[in-house]
Amino acid sequence: MSGNVKYEILKRLQCAEGAPLSGQQIATELAISRTAIWKHMQQLKEEGYDIETVHKKGYILKQAPDVLDPAKIQAALQTTHFGHVVHYEEVLDSTQPVAHKLAQEGAPEGTLVICEAQTLGRGRMMRPWHSEKGKGIWMSVILRPDVPTHKAPQFTLVAAVAVARAIEDMTNVRPAIKWPNDLLINGLKCTGILTEMQADPDGVNALIMGIGINANHAQTDFSEDIQTIATSLKIASGQQVDRAELVARILYYLEQYSAIYVQEGFLNIKREWEAYSCTLGNRVRATTTRDIFVGEAIELTDDGVLKIRLDNGEIKGVYSADITLEN
Repeated sequence: MSGNVKYEILKRLQCAEGAPLSGQQIATELAISRTAIWKHMQQLKEEGYDIETVHKKGYILKQAPDVLDPAKIQAALQTTHFGHVVHYEEVLDSTQPVAHKLAQEGAPEGTLVICEAQTLGRGRMMRPWHSEKGKGIWMSVILRPDVPTHKAPQFTLVAAVAVARAIEDMTNVRPAIKWPNDLLINGLKCTGILTEMQADPDGVNALIMGIGINANHAQTDFSEDIQTIATSLKIASGQQVDRAELVARILYYLEQYSAIYVQEGFLNIKREWEAYSCTLGNRVRATTTRDIFVGEAIELTDDGVLKIRLDNGEIKGVYSADITLEN
């Protein structure tokens, strides 16, 4: 099935919100035959879409499968350009290197790389990320902000706010942001964000924003070594999450907040980050490549630096570190 036709059909069925949509109307709008529409509907049914045919009235989308189908994602988009180009594979080693390659080849801003499973998913400091097939969201987005390189690190914080807003919209569960790149629910990790940069002396060419979300995992889906520290949106909310709709919502907020940061700076986004933060005001252990600092996280600067007041009263600015929340 042509991707564009599939996207257009799904978009119309979803916008109808359960009302019958006539085959003739779709055929006229897409300039194809009613027979072609019927064939497309049959193929959608084979792919798991529950579509009811009502005599003399048309087609009703009763239920869509939980798949990261590019057409399903795009049918839910509310963006200007993010997500309008999608590179989808059922299984990838990791979405990051694919997105890096596409960015180097000139892929437009907002290009999405997404898969159902990763075999070599990774987080910060090359740590492995468990990527259960069909359960989570494993994606990378190409950003091309017109900013100098020193403004790039804050995009991890921008993305954290975007993902937190999207999760809250979709699940009514409010995640907490742990500086610099994790989202927690009830103290357990559900989301990791990895930002990598392609740059030259003149500025940023591209940012590759990797986002991994435990969406529909049961606790037993996690390996034993992380069962006590990981959670999922389904565990937290008690409800199955429509992953494609969540992806579309993330892209919406990522596009909005990225534009705000480029045009207005970090201040307004910083306020939202602080509202979601579980780091500020708490005692933390910050492990850098050289030192370990223990104290109270007291401030996030406009440059995204975390300030920690040590037990001796000294204040340290931390640019990059692993943070552990101390009880």
